[in-house]
Amino acid sequence: GGDHTITYPILQALAAKHGPVGLVHVDAHTDTGDTALGERIYHGSPFRRCVEEGLLDCGRVVQIGIRGSSYDPDPHKYCREQGFRVVPAEECWMKSLEPLMREVRAQMGDKPMYISFDIDGLDPAYAPGTGTPEIAGLTPAQALEIIRGCKGLNIVGCDLVEVAPMYDVSGNTALLGANLLFEMLCVLPGVKTL
Repeated sequence: GGDHTITYPILQALAAKHGPVGLVHVDAHTDTGDTALGERIYHGSPFRRCVEEGLLDCGRVVQIGIRGSSYDPDPHKYCREQGFRVVPAEECWMKSLEPLMREVRAQMGDKPMYISFDIDGLDPAYAPGTGTPEIAGLTPAQALEIIRGCKGLNIVGCDLVEVAPMYDVSGNTALLGANLLFEMLCVLPGVKTL
């Protein structure tokens, strides 16, 4: 997909059908900013707008891989105040995320949920083709653990955003993005895999 702004209208449509949805959000950033250059809708604000409109079941929102610089001494305060679970990247370093995903599965339950995956959730060593890279991110294997860990959940939609191939002449970011989207398709309800 394009920048993370695209998730906002998708969640508007899904919430109109299903009511507020849970969210597994993989990203370097929380994307809960308020404004940028006077604009309320931009790639750093979609989840704040979703909260304001009641599109998210905030007790079932998990943000994984969050890291990077901030203009605020407590950059996750807004998320915590909404009831989001924020899992900083440093809590993921050098370990399997299968135990985390067992907890996430229990938190999501059987209600509708959405997967939003920003490619910058991964370390730029693996996915440099993005507009806002942040060092010390997730590995591709951890990305697969997160996505595969959602199998069996009531997934009503998913996206993969912020891939900018022009920033990666190797093509690895686009390849990784395509593979992660394939993995998401494989965990949708009713999809049979070997």
